Amino acid sequence: MRGLPPNSPQGLSPEVAALIAQLQQQVQDQAQQLSEHDETLAARDIELAQRDALLQRKDREIALREAKIEKINFELARLKRWTYGAKSEAMNADQRRLFEETLAEDEAALQAQLEQLRREAEAAAAAAAGTKPKAPRKPRRQALPEHLRRVEHRHEPDSTDCQDQDCGRPMKRIGEDVTERLDIVPAEFFVHRHIYGKWACRHCQVLRQAPSVPEIVESGIAASGLLAHTAISRFVDHVPYYRQESINARSRVHTPRSTLAAGTGQVGAALEPLYELHKRFILDCRVVHADETPVALLDPGAGKTRRAYMWAYARSWHDAAPGVIYEFCRGRGAQYPVAFLNGDERLGERRWSGTLLTDRYGAYDTVVDPQHFPGRISAACAAHARRNFEELTKDGTSPVGLDALRRFARIYQVEGELKDLSDDERRAQRQRLAKPLWDELRQWLELERRVVADGSATAKAINYTLGHWTALTHHLEDGAVALDNNHLERQIKPWAMGRKAWQFVGSELAGQRAAIIMSLVQSARPNGHEPWAYLRDVLERLPTQLNGRLEELLPHRWQLRSSVVT
Repeated sequence: MRGLPPNSPQGLSPEVAALIAQLQQQVQDQAQQLSEHDETLAARDIELAQRDALLQRKDREIALREAKIEKINFELARLKRWTYGAKSEAMNADQRRLFEETLAEDEAALQAQLEQLRREAEAAAAAAAGTKPKAPRKPRRQALPEHLRRVEHRHEPDSTDCQDQDCGRPMKRIGEDVTERLDIVPAEFFVHRHIYGKWACRHCQVLRQAPSVPEIVESGIAASGLLAHTAISRFVDHVPYYRQESINARSRVHTPRSTLAAGTGQVGAALEPLYELHKRFILDCRVVHADETPVALLDPGAGKTRRAYMWAYARSWHDAAPGVIYEFCRGRGAQYPVAFLNGDERLGERRWSGTLLTDRYGAYDTVVDPQHFPGRISAACAAHARRNFEELTKDGTSPVGLDALRRFARIYQVEGELKDLSDDERRAQRQRLAKPLWDELRQWLELERRVVADGSATAKAINYTLGHWTALTHHLEDGAVALDNNHLERQIKPWAMGRKAWQFVGSELAGQRAAIIMSLVQSARPNGHEPWAYLRDVLERLPTQLNGRLEELLPHRWQLRSSVVT
């Protein structure tokens, strides 16, 4: 081989040429084997991928079924640690009282959800086994005061004849079961006395009795009216539970604050499905108002409060069916409104698209970013632009502020005259009457900005208005968009009033529960409903309401039944 040319196989001996050919054949055979092996591995990989996808899908289904129970068990364990573990001495008496009340609410709400899941599991297991589910055990409690008025409701079977095929004889009444639930008409407590007649056939040894009336709080003394009254007092009138306890004691009725808190916790858990339907109703509107307000959240470990936020969303001021919904969040970042408006695909919620009317807080820029959400449009609040000029007039020395207020007054005067028109008519009239006023305002602001010193308060007010001009005037192009966000700011005022009464929220779950109840109650008011009457009827009907007809209990569709006690 030493004498061979470096780049040419010619001149080789037959033995070397045969050896090279043999080696080349072996390389080709090995390459073919590797190719066949790779195809086999690829087929196996596809099969394994399909199996992995199937297993992952089943794992997700199992995880979704078990996630709620795991979350509830975790919350219960944490509440027990907070209740029975080491206490922080940093809390004062009022903080400790509210925290204990919040624990009672949270535990009752979680227990109600967990009990409902257990019943569904037991019912499914009993149906699979062909047996009847076990009846819940009735707790023993002190009898209700005898001086309270009793309203008797008698329940008898539809037929008192024996239903056995070989009998059909009349049954004989052998007794009755009586249950009592405490209820309230404002300023008066009374007791619903439910008497269930017991009928038996002596021939067939069969007992017949009417089914018991379902309630939100099963095996409890509180009827729907008392639960509604407690929730309205707590979240609308902002009366703490310890004050409600003393108020009820004046009627010689003992209602411990822990009982009131537990009942409200179960009310919040029961209203959660209705809250989710209400959320879909709010986001069905293509024009939505959005705003947020701070609330203090108690941190039990640190013994102090931290700032949280209650986010609010409302249907357009010009929409025929009003409604507002609140969401309690731990912060003020853009991720909270983004998640709320994007919805949850697992729950069948679609991503919201439309016009979002807000102030100019920077988090909303992410919510309506055209690159990520091309179906959303930003509209600005004219009242916020006006307030900047109003601040300039407080000392009475700003001619620019006074002139700007007069110009805004003419715009608002025109808008007030268009309130009862349809969206198309309102848009046409805005183009005819309001658009020239806005054009005149812009020309005047641009002229004034040239002579105003940079960095002054006047320059800041003018820059704000001119910098957000497109969003401020978007209502001229869409008659469904309101001029300002005052509609939603009025819906947030109850939270500002509540902060002065209860000072802070005891836990994140308590904030969510408050948002659920307040969303439904505050939406009932603009629809012409009295909050207590609405909530009482909803709580009374909710246990027997079919899921397919649950929307009938939403504030904009609810109708008061004649049987409701007033």
